[in-house]
Amino acid sequence: MSGSTDRMPRLLALVPYLLARPGIRIDEAAHDFDVTPRQLRKDLELLWMCGLPGYGPGDLIDLSFEGDTIVVTHDAGMNRPLRLTGGEATALLVALRALAETPGVLDGDAVRRSIAKIESAAGQAQPAGVVVGGGVREGKKTARTREEVARALRDGRALRIRYYTASKDQITERTVDPMRLLIVQAVGYLEAWCRRAEGVRLFRLDRIDELTVLEEPSRPPAHAHPTDISEGVFRERPDQREAVLVLDPDARWVAEYYPCEELDELDGGRLRIRMRYADQSWMVRLVLGLGGEALVESPADLASDVGRRAADAVARARHLPSTCDH
Repeated sequence: MSGSTDRMPRLLALVPYLLARPGIRIDEAAHDFDVTPRQLRKDLELLWMCGLPGYGPGDLIDLSFEGDTIVVTHDAGMNRPLRLTGGEATALLVALRALAETPGVLDGDAVRRSIAKIESAAGQAQPAGVVVGGGVREGKKTARTREEVARALRDGRALRIRYYTASKDQITERTVDPMRLLIVQAVGYLEAWCRRAEGVRLFRLDRIDELTVLEEPSRPPAHAHPTDISEGVFRERPDQREAVLVLDPDARWVAEYYPCEELDELDGGRLRIRMRYADQSWMVRLVLGLGGEALVESPADLASDVGRRAADAVARARHLPSTCDH
């Protein structure tokens, strides 16, 4: 275990570990971290170059070797191991469990060992339908969808899906050729070649209403390349506009269900979000559907359309016959 993917967590854990065990033998520490003494020495040499901005005397981590023992003489502030909140631990567990079932994972045993350690540290938490991040849930239906997608990927089969596109408030049926499963910010996505759109698309697993694994093979065309998600799943498009909304506490779910670029916590549990949209009428319906629990700060024409539609609805309601008993 000396690759770059596991070296960074080890480096972050080394200083608190050594501070708690001054004078520990290098071979003992190497055994605890499941690496060779030679690899651990390389890690310690790298730690000498790590520290606080400025990187001058007193800013860098300092170590003292005496024979085969090691002591941290200056920790540069790295004196506490990482502590996860309950929500963070749960989100990490969901992502790791999804990763463990994803075809092509190089070291599934390492993922399962990580799950066991986090469960133990979190008090053996094994939720069935769990809160992910800021309240997003992976329930039984989404878990079953993920299992079916993983099976299609493993067997090389195409899928027929019934999918809800939130930005257009529209349900469509598509035949897709699965390419991979992604976990981004604890949300599961299927990346596939969509035959309807004739392009690579990302489908949120919790928005797949129905799914059928087909007998025909999955055959993405040669020019179907994986999506670059290094800057996030959603990218700005020229046809999209930007809205700033302030949500009351009961409407905070909007920030969990729709992609938002900016979040500001406000007083009273309110939340300011910045989100992009392509269809003004859809955005008006979204705000009106929140029943007064959302305020449009910008753009002005969106706020005006929402106000006009709300006033029209009130005017029409005045002319409806009363259903009350006299």
